[in-house]
Parts: sequence; structure tokens; C-alpha cells
Amino acid sequence: MIRRHLFAAGAFALTLGLAGPLLAQPPAAAADDPTVKAADVIAFIGVKPGNKVAEIVAGKLTGAEARAVGPSGKVYAVMPDEISKVNAGALPALKAGAANNPSIEVVTGPVNTVALPSGLDAVFIRQNYHDLYDPFMGPADVPAFNRKVFAALKPGGVFVIQDHAAPAGSGLASTNTTHRIDPERVKADMKAAGFVFDGESKVFANAADDHTKLVFDPSVRGKTDQFLYKFRKPR
Repeated sequence: MIRRHLFAAGAFALTLGLAGPLLAQPPAAAADDPTVKAADVIAFIGVKPGNKVAEIVAGKLTGAEARAVGPSGKVYAVMPDEISKVNAGALPALKAGAANNPSIEVVTGPVNTVALPSGLDAVFIRQNYHDLYDPFMGPADVPAFNRKVFAALKPGGVFVIQDHAAPAGSGLASTNTTHRIDPERVKADMKAAGFVFDGESKVFANAADDHTKLVFDPSVRGKTDQFLYKFRKPR
């Protein structure tokens, strides 16, 4: 059990992209990683100057989001306490990247009680929605979390989710094993929270990934089949 827990913690650190040398890199540098496809994701979210954006489990896209919102906008970089417990370097790296950028505000707290500001234009979570269902996150009260996001968004605002695709019909079976989630389960969660599906991007699609391998397996790491979905709060 202990060995499995240590492996999961290490694997999760890799998910954040903050393990090893990247611990010293600010968000802007991490976003230069070509596998992140920051420009494509920012365009799909629709971030504009002056927008207010929250990134859940922030880090990879924070710098790119800050550049997109500009000095008149705000990026709320959310780092849940549960993440900091399994990756001690995540929060310091995030704070280092935010230190000289007034457009970035770091937000912390337990995932079930972390405060999101109101009037957000967009909320984004990258490769970590599936983790909300896993033991190290409590697990989180996912329906309540999604309702919190819905309430924080302004009418017409969007919740954008990127994650590794699990086999169709598998639901939550893979979240704590291969670190994947069934895309249809995500759609069902969002519908239950009041969101309307508003499109998808195929920028991370990979038909060669059969959805069964651990996302850190060398044969698929960095090139898993991932969905990028946009859900909109009705006006």
C-alpha cells in the first residue's frame, strides 16, 4: 500500500509537469513545452484582454493566460491543498512564477472549500479533472465542486476541461489506475451541474492510443488521446 501510494504521488507530480527540473521553472516557461500547445488551448478557451480566468491546479498555462488577459485582466491560479501535499514543489513554483506578474493571483485551500471569485469569464482544468475522484483528493465532492465553478462563472462563461481519455463506457474505473476518465462521464457531470456542451477541439486527439495504458507509459507519455471540451453557463 505504501509503495503504491509513493508511486501515485510521483506519477501525479509528473502529471503536473512540475517534477524534476521543471520545479524551478515559472509558469511562463512551462507553457513553452510544445506538448502543452498553449496557443491552441488559449484560443479554444477564448481568453481575451481584460478577462478574469481561473486555472484549477495551475501551472502549465498560467503564464500564457496572464499574457492573454493582459494588465487589465486577472488569472486566479488555484492550487488545492491536496495537490501541495503530494507535490511539495507545486505551490512554490507557482508563487515564483506569479511573483512579478500582478495579473496572477495564487489561490489555495482544500478542494472542497477553496474560494473562487465571482464573475469569471472562464475556468480551465488541465489533465486533473479525473483526479478529483481519487483518494488523495479526499476524494473531492465533485458535484459540489462543479456547482461552485458554475456559480463563479458569469452568464455565458465557460468551463474548459482537458484530460486523458479512458475507454468508452468505463466511467470512473481508470481515474486512479491509468489516470484517465471516460469523456462521456465528464459530459454527464457537466450536464448535471447546469452546463451546456459548447464544442471540442481535436488538437490533442491521437487515434493510435488505445486508452488502456498508464498515461506515464513511455509508449504514450506526452501523446495520449486527450479530449478538450468546452462547457458554457447559459446566459
